[in-house]
Amino acid sequence: MDASDSRKKIVVLDFGSQYAHLIAKRFRLLGYYSEIALPSVSLDAFENAAGIVLSGGPSSVYESEVPEFNDEIFTLNIPMLGLCYGHQLMAQKHGGKVENTGKGEFGIAHLDFADKTPCPLFDGIESGTQVWMSHQDTVTVPGNGFECAGSTSLCAYAALQNPEKKRYSLQFHVEVKDTPCGNQIFANFAKLCGMEKNWDQDTVLDTILTQIKTDSKDKKVLLFLSGGVDSTVAFALLNKALGQERVLGLHIDNGFMRKNESHDIEIAYKKAGFSNFIVEDASESFLAAISGLVDPQKKRMAVGENFITVRNQVVDKLHLDGDEWLLAQGTLYPDIIESGGTKNSKVIKTHHNRVDGIQELIAKGLIIEPLKDLYKDEVRLIGKKIGLEDSLVMRHPFPGPGLSINVLCREGAFSAEEQAELEQARAALDALDISSMLEEPAEKDVLSVKSVGVQGDFRTYRFPAVLSFDKVPSWENLEKVSSYITNNVHLVNRTILRIYEKPGCVLREGYCVKPRLDQTREVDAIMLESLRKADWYNKIFQHLTIHLPYAAEEGHCAIVLRPVVSEDVMTARFAHLDRALLDSVVEQIKALGFVDALYYDITNKPPATFGWE
Repeated sequence: MDASDSRKKIVVLDFGSQYAHLIAKRFRLLGYYSEIALPSVSLDAFENAAGIVLSGGPSSVYESEVPEFNDEIFTLNIPMLGLCYGHQLMAQKHGGKVENTGKGEFGIAHLDFADKTPCPLFDGIESGTQVWMSHQDTVTVPGNGFECAGSTSLCAYAALQNPEKKRYSLQFHVEVKDTPCGNQIFANFAKLCGMEKNWDQDTVLDTILTQIKTDSKDKKVLLFLSGGVDSTVAFALLNKALGQERVLGLHIDNGFMRKNESHDIEIAYKKAGFSNFIVEDASESFLAAISGLVDPQKKRMAVGENFITVRNQVVDKLHLDGDEWLLAQGTLYPDIIESGGTKNSKVIKTHHNRVDGIQELIAKGLIIEPLKDLYKDEVRLIGKKIGLEDSLVMRHPFPGPGLSINVLCREGAFSAEEQAELEQARAALDALDISSMLEEPAEKDVLSVKSVGVQGDFRTYRFPAVLSFDKVPSWENLEKVSSYITNNVHLVNRTILRIYEKPGCVLREGYCVKPRLDQTREVDAIMLESLRKADWYNKIFQHLTIHLPYAAEEGHCAIVLRPVVSEDVMTARFAHLDRALLDSVVEQIKALGFVDALYYDITNKPPATFGWE
């Protein structure tokens, strides 16, 4: 976002981490203006900089191809904080050593402070505090002049410091919600930087509205409306900045909506006072676009490209002059970073709003994205600030591709290579002793499907481990064992709880077709309605109903329930759902008759993404 050149700032160097903008956002929410810069940037970028943060990233500092870094940055007399990759880079650049020790660390850990020298970053925080790890490399020798300030059970140098030079580095991710003391650490760093508060939501809103007016010039704006939080807030901002006569909302029923979703969206928008939108049923067009596709990336791309096709058809049908109209999207920064949209980032998944057709329009200046520098919780704050009701801004996120990316597809049985990997994963899981972590004995297996995950800022495509119990242990112990499994079994990126499974379930051929989508809708509706009735809907950030081509009978399926708790999308914990509520949901799903196996995903993010595709 633009800001006055004279504004004091904290500069975040983006090494391609999923979290770089989340760091900047945290400082902004604390009231300190922050900007993103490439690590290769010249020293001119640090004019008015009170502090510098080196973000995480997907690379290893010892590789031949790493993000370009301007070594002169370390000559600046400015407080610096390195996080994850930045922690390792700071150690290496000061003569330390970074290695892959063969063991990663993902998820919850606990930081014990060093006894001899207190660290100012930890003022007001108790030793043993929970932190969030996501790394495969480790500092094994600190840099010259640095001392250990904290460690975890798997990381001897989880915190390093050189107070004389005001250099601090942390292996864990301070910026995520699952490091509860993160805001305190950032506030302590801002204090070290001598920063005064200079940023608030009024400034953010004014900046967005001004930018919309600048980007739109004298043109009108057409916006795809999924009905989700992002597109709804973007729509409201466009109306506020330009007026309803210059904005047209287009809700496309792509056939991938939840049960009765398009009808409910239309009613909600009318109630909110929007009259400048239309609803277009293009479900057959989208089903045809993904017909026969099994690769998740190709499905996403096909959906995204078809949005452009349908948009053009609607423009023609309404006789809209293409020279007078721009296209708007409710893109958030996580969409860009997960699509590899920054210089040093890796592709986690391709978002429908970052396919080639959209990229071409962006390059031509024909796209407006009012929310592209924000995260979900910031968007909700802005939505409330401009007067939108909670029923619109607190809805569970629902991406443009909808249920199409919840329906996993296969051309058939595993190849010989995939089968060999499956057996390797099973052997590794079988050799892992988890009995001491659970109060009940567990049956372990690996499910013969693959799903996407994110480990160390890399996309992974691996198997889920399956745990079965006669009596299910506590959610807390399941969370611990889930993290332990994904940290120690290389070919596994998820752990799921088997609720029930009929004998004879096998992996089957399956595509994204209407019968499978309808099955998903029915289960999804049961779950969402049950969450609302039990007053759990607002406790969950998002629920996804995952449909697997794994069943005992043709036409049947397996279902994974995936409710998650998150603040910013970049990290999440699986929901520790009330057991009585879950039991009720299970009985309703069993009664449908077509669900041959039911699982509950007990994996945090990382190492798993929210969805399975």
